Amino acid sequence: MPMTLRNLFGALLATLLAAPAALADMKDPAELKKLLETLDDRQRNGSDYKALLYLEQKEKDKADIVREAVVYRRDAKDQMMILMTKPKGEAGKGYLRMEKNLWSYDPNTGKWERRTERERIAGTDSRRADFDESRLAEEYDPKLEGEEKLGKFTTWKLALTAKQGVDVAYPVVHLWVDKETSNILKRQEYALSGRLMRTTYLPKWTKLFSESKKADVWYPQEMRFYDEVEKANSTVIVMKSVDLRALEENIFTKAWLESKSR
Repeated sequence: MPMTLRNLFGALLATLLAAPAALADMKDPAELKKLLETLDDRQRNGSDYKALLYLEQKEKDKADIVREAVVYRRDAKDQMMILMTKPKGEAGKGYLRMEKNLWSYDPNTGKWERRTERERIAGTDSRRADFDESRLAEEYDPKLEGEEKLGKFTTWKLALTAKQGVDVAYPVVHLWVDKETSNILKRQEYALSGRLMRTTYLPKWTKLFSESKKADVWYPQEMRFYDEVEKANSTVIVMKSVDLRALEENIFTKAWLESKSR
């Protein structure tokens, strides 16, 4: 056998032998936990984060609603603020996450109300966790369901179960993670009964270098949420811009949000 063919045969054999080993490695709970930690770290700045969002909501028998919002995060302290800026009738409304509690504010009543993790942000199909720091490794225990094709992508399919005592929107989550890029491409969320509640697609990801992290921060440019209970309902969120520079200290307070509607 000529040297070139022998080398080619050897490379092919090595590839075939390596593939089952990679799959076997991913069945190791420690490797799965490491994967979740990687998914979290890629999206985490470790400092401040600001994003301008475009939200388009579709509901059965209703006119489409378009909104704009600004999300502020301070990942080091687990703080987050969502400020609605458009349309005019919703400008000044918002959500504040602090000390593991989620609060909503309505300037029309001047009242704050505590919300659960299942709260629909601004009535859309999105939830708090869709905008907040990723905490998959902290909140869920993973199990590998195998490799699966998703369009042209080859993915790891994971089944996540919420850890005891952790408050999450959905106790069971399935993830499709691109093997090549480690980007989450699809997410399905289930109730305890096993009923599928929501499907999310994340088709576009981009990265931005963080001076504070000294590494890239990845974020989904687009998120598409589909309500699996009310089948006609869906929400598209587009990240119009992301800024990783330091924010003012007083942003993550009730007083700051109240001041935006005066």
